Amino acid sequence: MKFYYLFFLLFSLSLFSCDKESKNGNAKLEVRLVDAPAEYDAVYIDVREIRIHTSETAADEDQGWTTLSTNAGIYNLLELTNGIDALLASDELPAGKVSQIRLILGENNTLVENGETYTLKTPSAQQSGLKLKINTTLEADLKYVIMLDFDAARSIVKAGNSGKYNLKPVIRTFVESDGGSLKGCTSPATIQSLVTVSQNGVFVASAYTNDGCFLIKGLPAGTYQVKVEPPLAYSPVTISDVVISNGEVNTLSTITIQ
Repeated sequence: MKFYYLFFLLFSLSLFSCDKESKNGNAKLEVRLVDAPAEYDAVYIDVREIRIHTSETAADEDQGWTTLSTNAGIYNLLELTNGIDALLASDELPAGKVSQIRLILGENNTLVENGETYTLKTPSAQQSGLKLKINTTLEADLKYVIMLDFDAARSIVKAGNSGKYNLKPVIRTFVESDGGSLKGCTSPATIQSLVTVSQNGVFVASAYTNDGCFLIKGLPAGTYQVKVEPPLAYSPVTISDVVISNGEVNTLSTITIQ
């Protein structure tokens, strides 16, 4: 009887422990970097740290920031296209709401154009980090991937005729499981084109073709207009009523450039 009583007690404690773990379990979170390509040789971004907060109004000096385990380093944005991404940070976090991310950049941000390297000035990013809203809820025992879509073409601003460049990051954030994706290729593949996605005349996302193909992730479900803009010697192509569904990839027919 003592043996059975002890077995029952241990079994009950085990159930209690499992139940407690399920209620207070952690979620796995990854932050990955992708890029909408630009017409440069390379764009190097110096990533130092990634922080998250549950409040979308929290300032950098406020309490409650969590620093993720960050793979600090210098990343070439132009290598992160057509489904290729870089893992910036990964960690386990208590289940709950995540409202904003801060991307802290270092000073070694550079642009390579026509074989020449230029320093990219990023004063605000170096001081307090780039504030990015995400607004998602993490559930215990699930994995979440937050994508940072760094639009290199729109983020680099030439400072007049000074020959200098400023980095004013334009970053679109989304949870990988949310929304759908748009995929397509152009012919001839050797003609690099700008692909712009808009909805009701409002810009949503863009990408340059890479070897004639493009992939744009994280588009909310809906109907869009897609415009393909090749160099001036060719005519642009507009595709209307492109439907994006959650969790699906809409692959367009080959787009002929003339």
